Amino acid sequence: MVITHFKKYLISAIALVVILVATSFIGWKPKDDLYSKQYIEAQMRKVCDWQLANPVSFNAKNENDWARAAFYTGVMATYNTTRDDKYIQAAIAWSKTADWKLADRLRHADDHAKGQTYLEIYTLQKDPVMIADIRQTFDSLIADPKPGRQDWWWCDALFMAPPVLAKLAAVTEDQRYLDFLNAMFWDSHAFLYDSQEHLFYRDQSYFNKKTPQGKKTFWARGNGWVMAGTVRVLQVLPKDNPGYGKYIALLKEMAASVKAIQSKDGLWRPSLLDENEVPHPETSGSAFFCYALAWGINAGVLDKTEYLPVVKKAWAGLNKYVTAEGKLQWVQPIGASPDKVTIDNYQEYGAGAFLLAGSEIYKMK
Repeated sequence: MVITHFKKYLISAIALVVILVATSFIGWKPKDDLYSKQYIEAQMRKVCDWQLANPVSFNAKNENDWARAAFYTGVMATYNTTRDDKYIQAAIAWSKTADWKLADRLRHADDHAKGQTYLEIYTLQKDPVMIADIRQTFDSLIADPKPGRQDWWWCDALFMAPPVLAKLAAVTEDQRYLDFLNAMFWDSHAFLYDSQEHLFYRDQSYFNKKTPQGKKTFWARGNGWVMAGTVRVLQVLPKDNPGYGKYIALLKEMAASVKAIQSKDGLWRPSLLDENEVPHPETSGSAFFCYALAWGINAGVLDKTEYLPVVKKAWAGLNKYVTAEGKLQWVQPIGASPDKVTIDNYQEYGAGAFLLAGSEIYKMK
């Protein structure tokens, strides 16, 4: 009797284990699937679709719209990856709401960021209306130039405006835009770049600011903006341009620095040299780093053996924080320094950065 009951118990226990093991594999994917084209495209679609359906209300009230502009660089990356017409139609619809115009502040780089999407659409449709305001804006700035450290005084600016100038030069074949880009970029670089750490200060207020551990203060997303902006310049800058080698050298220097401070989970912390200042992952800066490093590998600029493991760890870390619906979590809110972030935080530029990263990993062989 006891033996019979024991056998029944043993059979039930074994059955339960089998069920638990089986159900634990439902929806589970081998790690390599993270890097398959099928998985990457599915994740990009999911993140893009969710963010399109859930716009951040604050961004609509933000007159220069830079946060949404950063997202739409990712929407265009999703279109270029999937060739699904709904994504370019979403970008066109957004562009039309602004009448293909940049925001109001002539000299402020944030207000130029929309131009990246306008120019990408222009390359496909060739309607001069799409770039007329961009040309007028930069023609005015070229006619009345100020140093990079004055107009591009914060490192985020190196994502917002330089890719617009580089692409504008490419589609118009007007050398003036490249000359202006190089003069502005490298003066801002001379002002904000730390040649020892190979990282950018967010702005001059951080030159002497130290973390609680006495380290220099370098903001993850700020440096992510710079690396992503540098890559987006290189994508269209002629290789015989005098500045080309300098942009490549900058990318290599920054890549080595961010590689050395990647956290074990594959992501970076808001304060790059002091993990304990804000001891949480941050996905927007991490996604921009992932994007820039992946592009560097694809372009043959960064050594694949050295940097592919960094990219794969970053991509795995990012995907851990994409919800089933497609929301990217742990995105530090709008700010100017390493600051508090929670798992519930999301923002449109975070989704944009994720989509850019996915688009480059998708291209990898």
